[in-house]
Amino acid sequence: MFPFMDHLLIRPATRADFAAVDRLLADSYPRLLAKDYAPSILVTALPIISRARPELIASGRYFVAEDAGDIVGAGGWSDGAPGDGTRTPATGHIRHVVTDYRLQRQGIGRRLMGAVIADAQGTGVRVLDCLSTLTAQAFYESLGFRAIGPVAVPLHPGIAFPAIQMALHLA
Repeated sequence: MFPFMDHLLIRPATRADFAAVDRLLADSYPRLLAKDYAPSILVTALPIISRARPELIASGRYFVAEDAGDIVGAGGWSDGAPGDGTRTPATGHIRHVVTDYRLQRQGIGRRLMGAVIADAQGTGVRVLDCLSTLTAQAFYESLGFRAIGPVAVPLHPGIAFPAIQMALHLA
């Protein structure tokens, strides 16, 4: 259906991908989140959330979707919770997932998340926790995640970002 999908490569990110992932987040998050968040929230949150995380990219648990050399999606998981790094046995945490805003609804995110979920499950993870943006809730639900409820994700003192905590129980 989507010709470029035949050429889409999902692979673990490397340090060399940092700048491309950073650009993808900085270009896509503002456009994707604008319909669900007030400008007053985005003006404080975007400088924090739309930056690539070197520790995630170097972890071996972060993946990119590449089409003809261009990074068109990225995302991964960690065994530590975002923010404080709390670890819970057999629990993984979905981290920093993005698809190029111009290529939404073409299967990139689904293919990318398939690799992320398989990788986490292969290490013994039985539950994937996700702090979804309001924008991405329906996407995660389409993958089998269930909403637990709204949360305010602390980004810095005095800065909280509205999100939906979600979970996927793996077989």
